[in-house]
Amino acid sequence: MTKALALISGGLDSILAAKAIKDLGVDVIGVYFKTPFCLRKKKDITTSTELANELSQNAGIELKIVELNDEFLAIVRHPKHGYGKNINPCIDCKILMLRKAREMMESLGASFLISGEVLGQRPMSQHHPALDMISKEAEVEGILLRPLSAKHLEPTIPEQKGWVDRDKLFDFSGRTRRPQMELAVMLGVIDYPNASGGCLLTDPLFSKRLRDLMKFGVYDMKNVALLKVGRHYRFAYDAKLIVGRDEAENTDIEKLAQDGDILFVPPPDLAGPSALARGNFSEDQLKLSAGIIARYCDLAGKLSIDISYRKLPESDWRVLNVAPVPDEESEKYRL
Repeated sequence: MTKALALISGGLDSILAAKAIKDLGVDVIGVYFKTPFCLRKKKDITTSTELANELSQNAGIELKIVELNDEFLAIVRHPKHGYGKNINPCIDCKILMLRKAREMMESLGASFLISGEVLGQRPMSQHHPALDMISKEAEVEGILLRPLSAKHLEPTIPEQKGWVDRDKLFDFSGRTRRPQMELAVMLGVIDYPNASGGCLLTDPLFSKRLRDLMKFGVYDMKNVALLKVGRHYRFAYDAKLIVGRDEAENTDIEKLAQDGDILFVPPPDLAGPSALARGNFSEDQLKLSAGIIARYCDLAGKLSIDISYRKLPESDWRVLNVAPVPDEESEKYRL
């Protein structure tokens, strides 16, 4: 049986492309490239592990998970083909993932690749010239099948060799998602995680934070991970505060804290956020930080409260008694 490797983003299109080819009698294996910019786990977001389980149950497709870390950070900082609307280097991203998938083919015994692009759906990366250029630079010309728009594209090797019946492929184009929704019903793909792949680089708020980090901070995995949690405040080029928004984020912030950071916690008898200060903080900036944290505490009628803090790895806590900082003041610094 012919075998193919399908790129799975977590969105509907890539799942449909893989399932459609599997239903034509091809042995399909999926690969999910996990980047530092995948969405955090939330109520309506599926993690890579859950995606693997769902793909196996809904489509009968095995999913391999491959992490792209420092190499992916590099293309985000200096994309050859530029950014989309925010800080998303979609073309460079696709080229990198296709190159990685091509390198995996031999060990998996795969004869061709599958991806879920729809012609005209995304203005930057899914028009004819972009699709051709991506295939060429990734060195996958002829072996990359895009089933959802195949009838608008030149026949590929799997079609020419009869591994896949071109007549049973699709002619989707444009930004409407109705054809995909209808195909999902036809293929029995009912419970899929989200309409798109879920990349934080397309989010305006996250993009603003990332640009700030590239300009002022240390652009590495640890600092990128911290961008995904909390409210962010920049006081100076080397002074940044992150304040948790819920219990889960408080836990994440404490886990992501490293030596040299300053960790803040509210009084034990009041509900409130944990926070992390990274950089060099003056006494005034420490007090401002404590006041912002107090703004998000349940004050129980108090005009001021004690906010405790310590510089890691020190174990001794210090206390600042502060009143909440007004919103109009704190918003001056918020990213």
